Amino acid sequence: MPSFLRRLAVAVAIGAAQSVYAAPAASSAADPCAKIAGTLFAPPADALACMKSFPFNETLKQNVLTVISRVFDFYTFEDYYLDSPPPFQDSTTNIRAQLARINQTHYETDFDFNKNVYDFTTQLNDGHTRWFPDCYTQFQNLIPAPVVTLEENGVQNVFVAPDAVEFVSLLGSNFTSFFDEIHFDWKRLAGAKVLEIEGMDAYAYAQHIAETQSGNYLDLGVRINSAFSSYRISGTDFSQRFGDISGPQFPTQNTLTMKLIPVNSTKAETVEVPFLASYLGLPFTDREDFWAINCAANDETNGVDFKSSAQLAKLSNKRSKKLAKASIVDMSAKNAVGLPSQFEPTLPPVNGSEGVIKSFILPDKKTGVMFVGSFEPDDFFQFQTDVQTTVTAFQEAGVSQLLIDLTNNGGGFVCLGQFLHVFLTGSKSLGNFPNPGFQSTNRANPLAQKILASDIELGVTSEISFYTADNWAFLSNNTEMPPTVNYMAPPTSRQINGQTYVESQRFLDVCPFNVDIPEDPPFDPSKIAIVGNGNCASTCAMFSTLMNERHNTKIAVFGGKPGLPTQFKGMAGNQVLEWFDIDSEIKTANLKDDPLAPPDLLVSGDFRHNWRIAYSFFDEKVPIAYVSELPHFRFAYTVDTYNNPQNLWVFAAKQLLG
Repeated sequence: MPSFLRRLAVAVAIGAAQSVYAAPAASSAADPCAKIAGTLFAPPADALACMKSFPFNETLKQNVLTVISRVFDFYTFEDYYLDSPPPFQDSTTNIRAQLARINQTHYETDFDFNKNVYDFTTQLNDGHTRWFPDCYTQFQNLIPAPVVTLEENGVQNVFVAPDAVEFVSLLGSNFTSFFDEIHFDWKRLAGAKVLEIEGMDAYAYAQHIAETQSGNYLDLGVRINSAFSSYRISGTDFSQRFGDISGPQFPTQNTLTMKLIPVNSTKAETVEVPFLASYLGLPFTDREDFWAINCAANDETNGVDFKSSAQLAKLSNKRSKKLAKASIVDMSAKNAVGLPSQFEPTLPPVNGSEGVIKSFILPDKKTGVMFVGSFEPDDFFQFQTDVQTTVTAFQEAGVSQLLIDLTNNGGGFVCLGQFLHVFLTGSKSLGNFPNPGFQSTNRANPLAQKILASDIELGVTSEISFYTADNWAFLSNNTEMPPTVNYMAPPTSRQINGQTYVESQRFLDVCPFNVDIPEDPPFDPSKIAIVGNGNCASTCAMFSTLMNERHNTKIAVFGGKPGLPTQFKGMAGNQVLEWFDIDSEIKTANLKDDPLAPPDLLVSGDFRHNWRIAYSFFDEKVPIAYVSELPHFRFAYTVDTYNNPQNLWVFAAKQLLG
């Protein structure tokens, strides 16, 4: 974008504010953003100075809070937070009181305000419902000492990852040279036993990070696992997370103090490990440029009226039906670092492993492994074909048992979780409840009821709306509803923590499958097992919950804090709407001028929310998100398994499948 247009974007974004702040002075010395322009990595203090150079603005604050407050009206779990049931009680908060507190707080900078909102929504521990201000989520703080939890001689402790040298080196010399220049020998820390972090017991510090920064997952034990480094699939490649201790979102820490015992030593020492901030956004030249690129609202920030001819033309080349998603946002994925090649599987992948699923046959020749890295592939239907191809290859090779790895699976298309469930268990197994998903509802607040009624009047269908009834099937007979059905008339209500919660009538998902679903399972259900680290969110959590609640599938969780129970699933909502999505629903229903409707955002950001509830088969009155479901098995990571998927699979197959 030309410089004059960027400056125009700044003026548009802040011109309506009560006090418009001027462009920064000409000299780069006075412009903290110019100081770090063009760099991939910067000292945290310099990155923070750039972000704090934008003064607080009351108009922008009121705009953001109004959007967030009115979107919370659609949030399915709001009333549960008033007194969250055990074991999720650490998430208890009064959402409206928190918004009021933020509104009454004085802030020096725009960063301070947005970070406060970010922290509040993050600490809801629902990865589906968070505020992401694009202006301030472009940096990730990293230290060259990612930490892991490992068992050694029967005792679990925290360690600097033994593969830290190989892993961190993949960030390149732009990262590692910084530490060389300040004469910090980070390589000697690899494999060190960590006794304390920031003056706290190492596991206590991991819990502190889980309680304040990790977010995403209701269960504390699962969040603690997120604090540690672990393997994953990022895109379609093997990768390794830094973890929330070693890779926090904001560059607000300059160092991390560790008390540790290096390898080949018996003496404890205290080390201040420097952070370095990684810039994940587009290039910029100065402060005004940074704002225009990262902070000002753009064409993709706010929703659209999908009835317009221009929008219909864009949709004409896409799927005939909008597809529901349920996923978390892991900002560290922007800075995906590969898994060191020596730790990737050495087994040949079977057919169907080109996408987000990586499949192998273990050396025992009887165990097939499907590492499902995500339910959000580039090609919705290719995912289904890949599963079919992989299962066929397993059967042709004589595989008789299946291990599914869901480590760090952040979710994706709701229907793909249901597809994998029914494909692996067979349609006959569904019995008298033939739908492969859950009973579901959405919140029937007054504006939601207006949206659905207006969609019906306007003749809107599932091609352009998630609200219309032809997205769903009748609970009574599992047949698709016509788009003229008003499933909120009448709504239903119940009491949650003393509040009257109003929701739609119950319905089921309608999923497009492009492969034939087998009537009988391709493998003996008793010979199917699931492994992971509990960081299995959204659609992943729904899939694992379906396998547990409907088929009692063996499930094992690795890692976590010793002695602390850890769920096998992360946050299990039923569908997420991004800010763009809910704003588009409102505009498509011709309701943007309704007094209950949120305004357009003046800044670039996303307030996403959990829009639907999935109800448990164990108790049809309770959302699966609030049903405690512990794994059948719990194992510690070891130096051989924490970053070596193949070693973990071989171990798990012996333990779970024999």
